[in-house]
Amino acid sequence: MSEVLERPMTPIATAKPLVKVRDLSVRFVSRDSTMHAVNGVDLDLAAGEVLCILGESGSGKSVTLRALMKLLPKTARVLGQIEVAGRDVQAMNERQLQDFRGSDVAMIFQEPMTALDPVFTIGQQIAETVVRHEGVSRAAGMARALELLELVQIPSAKRRLAAYPHELSGGLRQRAMIAVALACKPKLLLADEPTTALDATVQIQVLLLLRKLQEQLGMGVIFVTHDLGVAGEIADRVAVMYAGRVVEEGPVGAMMRGPLHPYPRGLLGATVHGGMRGQRLTTIPGAPPSLETLPTACSFAPRCAEAEPACLAGVPAPRSPVPGRSARCIRVADAS
Repeated sequence: MSEVLERPMTPIATAKPLVKVRDLSVRFVSRDSTMHAVNGVDLDLAAGEVLCILGESGSGKSVTLRALMKLLPKTARVLGQIEVAGRDVQAMNERQLQDFRGSDVAMIFQEPMTALDPVFTIGQQIAETVVRHEGVSRAAGMARALELLELVQIPSAKRRLAAYPHELSGGLRQRAMIAVALACKPKLLLADEPTTALDATVQIQVLLLLRKLQEQLGMGVIFVTHDLGVAGEIADRVAVMYAGRVVEEGPVGAMMRGPLHPYPRGLLGATVHGGMRGQRLTTIPGAPPSLETLPTACSFAPRCAEAEPACLAGVPAPRSPVPGRSARCIRVADAS
């Protein structure tokens, strides 16, 4: 990945946020146990801004993303406030959700081969979305599908309209998935690790395409990833999650240069980059806590080299040493 780009920040405080999440908690309840997947998450996203949610597997990233579209299974118990484009997602019924998904918010999934329907052509799947939400004719929907395939830079776009998902390469399938998501010009685009299954060259191409489309269409984007390089390429701001909580949040450049919380510092130390030949990688000892029995203190304390007795006194509240940055760590000075 290239170095972190300094992009002009979108002002958040001057306008109503496109996304407002307050005290979001998600529990998966079964007969035998309860999984505490997300625990008190607060997020804001301005129109035209890109937020990366960063963290290892099981940190709650994808569950948070799916909660924004109310796409979680019936075993999930979702608490808290979720507003997207001024609409209360929690209060929506199924009919309202059908109108909301695609027009106000759309998602790019991690594996397009499972997200795309194998028995319909790419053109049919894009056109169906346009016809459903915009009420146009089938011919107009197919014309829009062609425009979208050209927009996402699929070669021989007219011929690809009649192709089935299995006839496309992984990179082209991901571009087709982006075209489906953009079909109705959503205000918010959610991307759930959309480049994980791609090789490095195609990954860069898709990231550059997403950033170009985001700027061109003025969308807000929430991008989930476990890859620091990806976050550095595409994000304006980063929210780092651990054990279902946001442990640090701030502008991508500032956070990459100097993380406030020990967890993202550990992630950066464990990242391979140029000039490291012959050097030993830093590792984070131990393992994440069980989501069935979360500690009532700092979840990272058992793995933290800087932990002290006060870390076990309770869950640290977010502290903000400078405007726009915060971290859940008692060692961070709070300017307020």
